[in-house]
Amino acid sequence: MTAPSSSIAPRKGGRWIEQWDPEDETFWKETGEKVARRNLFFSVLSEHIGFSIWTLWSVMVLFMGPEYGLTPADKFFIISMATLVGAIVRVPYTFAVARFGGRNWTIIAASMLLVPTIAAFIVMEPGTSFGTFLVCAMLAGVGGGNFASSMTNINSFFPLRKKGWALGLNAGGGNIGVPVVQLVALAVIGASGGPRVLLGIYIPLIVIAAVLGAMYMDNITSVKNDTGAAKEAVKDPHTWIMSFLYIGTFGSFIGYSFAFGLVLQTQFGRTPLESAYVTFIGPLLGSLIRPVGGWLADKYGGAKITLWNFVAMGAATAVIVVASMEESLPLFTTAFIVLFVLTGLGNGSTFKMIPGIFQAKAVAMGLEGEEAASYGRRLSGASMGLIGAVGAVGGLGINLAFRQSFLSVGSGTGAFVAFLAFYAVCFAVTWAVYLRRPAAAESPAVTVSEAKPQLSYAEV
Repeated sequence: MTAPSSSIAPRKGGRWIEQWDPEDETFWKETGEKVARRNLFFSVLSEHIGFSIWTLWSVMVLFMGPEYGLTPADKFFIISMATLVGAIVRVPYTFAVARFGGRNWTIIAASMLLVPTIAAFIVMEPGTSFGTFLVCAMLAGVGGGNFASSMTNINSFFPLRKKGWALGLNAGGGNIGVPVVQLVALAVIGASGGPRVLLGIYIPLIVIAAVLGAMYMDNITSVKNDTGAAKEAVKDPHTWIMSFLYIGTFGSFIGYSFAFGLVLQTQFGRTPLESAYVTFIGPLLGSLIRPVGGWLADKYGGAKITLWNFVAMGAATAVIVVASMEESLPLFTTAFIVLFVLTGLGNGSTFKMIPGIFQAKAVAMGLEGEEAASYGRRLSGASMGLIGAVGAVGGLGINLAFRQSFLSVGSGTGAFVAFLAFYAVCFAVTWAVYLRRPAAAESPAVTVSEAKPQLSYAEV
């Protein structure tokens, strides 16, 4: 069989690849892998800066001392609104890739990051109203959308056997924008610089990301918005089950990333500099290990890795509850960092499950070869934006839970108890739907086990 060549042709709006078949091994080795890796690299760069801008207010609040006239509850609400908008815009960002092209949308999405950054640069000073800060934080939420468009785009470039690694690397490289902006903030605070210095660093970086995307990325002609796939994904129970599990992994990661420094300041009386010294460690390690979660899922099955990861997350959270009640800062910080690592691992394993689930469904329907792979790509691509958006809403829940916990009991202990219970539910759902054998009739997995007895969702 002759592999189709990758034809990159100029067209109005940018570089377009007319033929793309990553499942063909000859095509992948001769042409596809090189092109896919190049697009992955520059997609990660743009998404990375998007995450930094999305979580910008997690460090902005560290600069906001008593002279700003804001209570801890006000600050938690500010970062909650950034989380909320970042979750909502993930849905339209998912469909923007097919509408404009992956390369073209990367340029647009990166350029849009200038709006919240410049707005924050203008207003960041004592005397600015709470409402103004709230609007600026909401504008920063557009950075959260970059994840959805980037993941949808990269999902189209790689074959199924490589998706766990590629999606994990793409997401991990983006996630690492969280600790990087916190590290930069640490350097700025340590040098006695103000928040405008931090913002001034990111404005040219945004421009560079947009320019490099324009120079080196590609659009794929065959990627189109499939309203039928979107409707089917919305109706499929697995889309909502995976959304729920992603709340437990990514929702935890992004929620804790926003709140960690503020919790240290509020509950343990840390100064901005003292908070900044440790705030970045958890998000950094959680980001770095995300590709490992994808790799482990490729090797052992995403459901298995996800299941035991929730067990470990529950154990780490239980230690945090004890440390919070005993007011032990060293134990609290250590356990929190471990929890961050586990959220990153779970991010990789859960997202790997998505294409595997819909590929398994295609096989259950009797599809084979490229037809099955095409169906899997359609449904997984359509569901990723929704799953990513719902998962990010978990970050909003975490920040609001912290706000309520501090208002009610003066510490984050109550919130952590609630998180522990939630992880227990996530464990039960993962086991019941994807790992229980034999599959009971009421489980969504039954469609696969009945149609193809040798196939199990435990393999996804």
